[in-house]
Amino acid sequence: MDNDIAARRADRGLSQAQLAEALGVSRQTVISLEKGRFDPSLPLAFRLAALFEARIEEIFHPDE
Repeated sequence: MDNDIAARRADRGLSQAQLAEALGVSRQTVISLEKGRFDPSLPLAFRLAALFEARIEEIFHPDE
């Protein structure tokens, strides 16, 4: 699944560590999310959406 987490994080001036802390996850989780190697749980997807003030489907784009 493709996503634009890295771009949204950069737009807000957040480091990976800062984003991880805000989400309550490890920096490794953020790295894996940004690289598309890890699909988030539904609660984590909702936390990301709330943090970025966006809908989940605006952040994550399913592979076609």
